[in-house]
Amino acid sequence: MAAMAAAARSTARNMKLHLSCGALGISANQRQAIDLAAKHGFDVVDADGKYLGGLSDGELGDLLAYMNLKNVGWAMAGLPVEFRKDESAFTSGMATLPAYARGIQRAGVSMVTTYVLPMSNDRTYLVNFKLHTIRLGAVARVLRDAGLRFGIEYVAPKTLWASQRYPFVHTMAEMRELLAEMGQPNAGLVIDSWHWYHAGDSASDIAALKASDVVSVDLNDAPVGVPKDQMVDGKRELPAATGVIDVKAFLGALQGIVFQGPVRAEPFNDAVRHMAPDAAAEAAHAALAKALA
Repeated sequence: MAAMAAAARSTARNMKLHLSCGALGISANQRQAIDLAAKHGFDVVDADGKYLGGLSDGELGDLLAYMNLKNVGWAMAGLPVEFRKDESAFTSGMATLPAYARGIQRAGVSMVTTYVLPMSNDRTYLVNFKLHTIRLGAVARVLRDAGLRFGIEYVAPKTLWASQRYPFVHTMAEMRELLAEMGQPNAGLVIDSWHWYHAGDSASDIAALKASDVVSVDLNDAPVGVPKDQMVDGKRELPAATGVIDVKAFLGALQGIVFQGPVRAEPFNDAVRHMAPDAAAEAAHAALAKALA
């Protein structure tokens, strides 16, 4: 296992192994997540933005010193703004975003990420596109003012985008169009091998990017024996578990553009969810190391 982990470090070219407790079904507070990451060989961990923003200077200093001792850094924080629903919910979230952004920036967090739903019962593609351009553009400007990058993920399974009346963004090309229309230099892609596979995207689509276009990466595999159009988003596999997704081509393309950000396992897998925290973290690390090696 140690040899595989070392090979992963070499092959990854400074990609950061990211422990995302929520993605694995692990219930952990911030310090527990840091401990798990350190124990199992991860480089970075999710940032709990609300928790960090509530810390005094002394408390934050103690936490950062503890992270330094454990040799664990930050991956990203989540976006606390509800931009997918009505104007009231969006406006309410935007009112608190500047303080949230300052709080996580003070803690040394440099990235915030979110995802776009690929369907709507109420908005046509064009109406939804315009709405997302305005709202996510506004979010990006607030984050930019705090020195933060903003990563946005497209979601691709057909069982999702065909589940409501109007399909929306669910491919890399469409997400790049949305980002271009937003026109915010701090905004970029979150690329997930699962969605990359379902979108029919290729290694050449990744190769056409610059490293600066990609904020973070999720790495997953797909189940065996399920037709692609029938796969459900919440039933994935750990990276390189089945070989259904061409992880070699996916990671090879990322290495080709010299991506050096966080890479996490996000399998939404029932078996992993039912593991003890240590077992789930170890399984995720082993899967990432296998894929990267």
